Amino acid sequence: MPYDHRKTARRTLALALAAAGCCAALAGCAASQASPPNGKAQGTQGTQGTQATRGESGTQSRPPFAAPSAPRATRSPLPASQASRSLAGRTVVIDPGHNSGNFDHSAEINKKVDIGTTRKECDTTGTSTDAGYTEASFTLDVSHRLRDLLTARGAKVVLTHDGDRPWGPCIDERARIGNAARADAVVSVHGDGTAVGDRGFHVILPAKVRAGSADTARIVAPSRALGERIVERFARATGTSPANYIGSGTGLDVRDDLGGLNLSTVPKVFVECGNMRDPKDAQLFTSSTWRQKAAQGLADGIATYLQG
Repeated sequence: MPYDHRKTARRTLALALAAAGCCAALAGCAASQASPPNGKAQGTQGTQGTQATRGESGTQSRPPFAAPSAPRATRSPLPASQASRSLAGRTVVIDPGHNSGNFDHSAEINKKVDIGTTRKECDTTGTSTDAGYTEASFTLDVSHRLRDLLTARGAKVVLTHDGDRPWGPCIDERARIGNAARADAVVSVHGDGTAVGDRGFHVILPAKVRAGSADTARIVAPSRALGERIVERFARATGTSPANYIGSGTGLDVRDDLGGLNLSTVPKVFVECGNMRDPKDAQLFTSSTWRQKAAQGLADGIATYLQG
């Protein structure tokens, strides 16, 4: 579960609500069904406990708090409009940024891989909030919520990993997974790690790169279209604004140094959902309610793009 000082209070409330739910069931009321949740960028990794850098590498020291594996929480059934099969026949690859196991496998994730233009570290640990809620936990949680929303709309969803491997995958393997799936869209979920006061989300788009094994010419335009739809829908669903520190207020940033984008042959973007190093943004990240809104914004953006 996400880091929360009011955990005990919520547990008491949950017991009371459960008791009330039992009474309602005896009166003939039906119980709500649950959808499972769970929790930088290979491009915008940050450091743990200090201000982050905007590179693909980061520190491998474990933060002071590592969020435990999140249990499957109860959520309300999806509205009928979301449960339609509007994305039937479409394939979406979701890439949860980083892996909590990376902290214990620094040698493996520090090995360099080919990203077309140069060689970079396999992966990093990602960033975290000051309280130690890790980016890897956040991204897996939001990715699970996003998977459920897209699956309900009929899409085939593939995860690059599901917290089921000791570390990685490396950034080049993440790209290959999307390519092999012949995905209609790939979204890599992240949280940024920069200075306090830097707030808001942004979407990273692939630059036109043609070097070595990288050739993004065919995906630049569709990736931008995907990114623009996500910016619009993410802002609407979450109530947050595009980043105030990058993208000149557009919520878009173009980069040529990310292996996950350089090596992709299908439309792909990275989404930095906010700045985990800023206390106000961090408060959002640790709210399960807001994480559901973030997943909704991503799902709506992807659906809008795929539906033309």
